[in-house]
Amino acid sequence: MTSSIAPLHTSLELIKQPIAVELDVFEDRFRDAMRSNAPLLDKITWYIVQRKGKQVRPMLVLLSARLFDSINEASYTAASMIELLHTATLVHDDVVDDSNERRGFFSINALWKNKIAVLVGDFLLSQGLLLSVKSQQFRILEMVSRAVKEMAEGELLQIEKARRLDIKEPIYHEIIRQKTASLIAAACCAGAVTTAKDEETIQRMWLFGEKTGMAFQIRDDLFDFGTDDVGKPLGIDIKEKKMTLPLIYCLSNADRSTRRFILNIVKNESDKMEKVQEVIRIVRQSGGIEYAQEAMYRYRQEAFDLLMQAPDTPARQSLYDLLVFVTERKK
Repeated sequence: MTSSIAPLHTSLELIKQPIAVELDVFEDRFRDAMRSNAPLLDKITWYIVQRKGKQVRPMLVLLSARLFDSINEASYTAASMIELLHTATLVHDDVVDDSNERRGFFSINALWKNKIAVLVGDFLLSQGLLLSVKSQQFRILEMVSRAVKEMAEGELLQIEKARRLDIKEPIYHEIIRQKTASLIAAACCAGAVTTAKDEETIQRMWLFGEKTGMAFQIRDDLFDFGTDDVGKPLGIDIKEKKMTLPLIYCLSNADRSTRRFILNIVKNESDKMEKVQEVIRIVRQSGGIEYAQEAMYRYRQEAFDLLMQAPDTPARQSLYDLLVFVTERKK
């Protein structure tokens, strides 16, 4: 896709450079925010901290803040709030999905069972909300609360539609906007609100985050069908009866018998890997992969266009590179 900045297929470490010092400060703040006087809870939160992921969302907060001015106390609060919320949703998602692994480690529910996992998620969410109240960052609280609301609505909408397997493309886009893009939008907007001077800029960063999140989720969906450079297709979403964009495209363009064949497998035989592989083969032959990739790149270009309206700084280049990274990632 075209842009006024040349894409840099770079590492996360290089992307972090404009905020490297600030990320170290954030990590200390985040660890402090996770602490508890309850010994079991403190043990579990220590376990969570030790297996942290790529920290894309705090990076988005801090880079969005640095885009307009120096990172400040409010910026650190915003980054911690977003990461606490994100961690809480991951813990709850593992309970909902009955998942025993997260990032190659045992999930909280696998080690401490569902009841404790739900309570840990509640603790993390409440810590994030309290953090904003204590620092009187009520605008950031509003953004994060909006994201929490939309994530829950998106998850419930997906569950409702998955029961009937009747998700049309507009509904799919609404689901991923709520489930995934809303939190990324909140991250970018929360960072901007701590340093930007005008409301138009702040709202533009929400849209930038939303477009980034949409592209991010479609890339995630594509992993389910595999590509030559990723490896063996997994079909996890098909097993869980999740309707992703490549599958929706395939079903909308299939003849009646093929559509019935696919839906029967998804409804009744998704536990059989050879059947799932057959669905993957049909989807790939239908052009569903290419169609989803085009949609992903379209959202990415829309995000690029919004980003180009921000000041030309190292933070802008890093946000650009981060957007390239999350849409070209291999895992």
